[in-house]
Amino acid sequence: MQKTATAGNDGKSVKSDCSVQIKLTESGGISVNLKSKVEKYFGKMIIKLCKDELKFFGIQNAEVEIIDSASLDYVIMARIESAVKKLIKTDKEYLPSNEMRFKETKKNRLRRSRLYLPGNSPKLMMNAGLHNADGIILDLEDSVAPSKKDEAKILVRNALIKSNFYDSEKMVRINQLPAGLDDLKYIAPYNVNLILIPKCETAKQVIEVENKITEILDEKNLKKQIWFMPIIESALGVVNSYKIASASENVVALAIGLEDYTADIGTGRTQDGTESFFARSQIMNSAKACGIQAIGSVFSDVNDSDGLRKYVESEKALGFTGIGCIHPRQIPIIHNAFAPSKDEIKKAKIIIDAFKDAKKRGLGVVSIGSKMIDPPVVKRAEQTIKMSKNK
Repeated sequence: MQKTATAGNDGKSVKSDCSVQIKLTESGGISVNLKSKVEKYFGKMIIKLCKDELKFFGIQNAEVEIIDSASLDYVIMARIESAVKKLIKTDKEYLPSNEMRFKETKKNRLRRSRLYLPGNSPKLMMNAGLHNADGIILDLEDSVAPSKKDEAKILVRNALIKSNFYDSEKMVRINQLPAGLDDLKYIAPYNVNLILIPKCETAKQVIEVENKITEILDEKNLKKQIWFMPIIESALGVVNSYKIASASENVVALAIGLEDYTADIGTGRTQDGTESFFARSQIMNSAKACGIQAIGSVFSDVNDSDGLRKYVESEKALGFTGIGCIHPRQIPIIHNAFAPSKDEIKKAKIIIDAFKDAKKRGLGVVSIGSKMIDPPVVKRAEQTIKMSKNK
């Protein structure tokens, strides 16, 4: 049995995190050596938290070293639990108090922007909700080193329970299947709204995620709505995109990941997107055919605001309703670029008013000039007004 284990991060560049080392001993009880920037104010509380958590896991004798850079309690709890689970085999979870009421989100809510946050970096989670992204993604996949995957699951679980992301939809990108199925037990029972399924290539993968979530929730006697956003990142995924989009009623959007897609087809990603035009069109068409949202790839140059705006405008023209982002400064640009123009808003109001008037008079359709206005046209106009109010 391993006698010593560590978890977390420390160093000059680390903020709002901690490292924990636990060494099991034969006797002596629990001794805690704490080095913290906030020891004067919270030292006793941190030591008590550590002892209470070790007692919860049945550890009676251990030497613990905690190097803390002003981390929140749920971060410390996650790091201690991660170290413990490297030492002993246990399915028990030491959960923070759940102060955030779970709020379900609507299937057709706005998803113009989704901000990726590395799942093992607590400092980026603390104030993420203040950036007003439509969605906050706690990422367990590409942004987390393989050696830190298990630690990230526990930290993300605690962040879902404890962090206030305000009006942003709480999203988690799990690992590529089949490994991602194990992530779900740390995610599904807690305050998550949407699961991103990376590198999705078949409808079967969506069903596997759905079945696993159902199994987990049934075991805990929970009922909740969790949406899916498969990410298409390969040629095979593009070909199967309609089957993926229609695999479950819980699929609310299809996203495309262009970095992996272009690598899969053996080319590079360009600004004009010629190499991915077919894939993007196919993803958009498959999504629209199923009545769900089409979400574009991230724009990776965080310093190119003009390039980002042009990119969003081109994706909007193709039929996409949102893209991913990797920096908060991209969010207002994305929202503004997806917002309808004054002329579009004016036309939408005219259409809605004309249709309401026609409905009062018992008419199913009405014309404005030479154009017939029927329910699908009104639906687009209503979406335009909705977008204008969420600029």
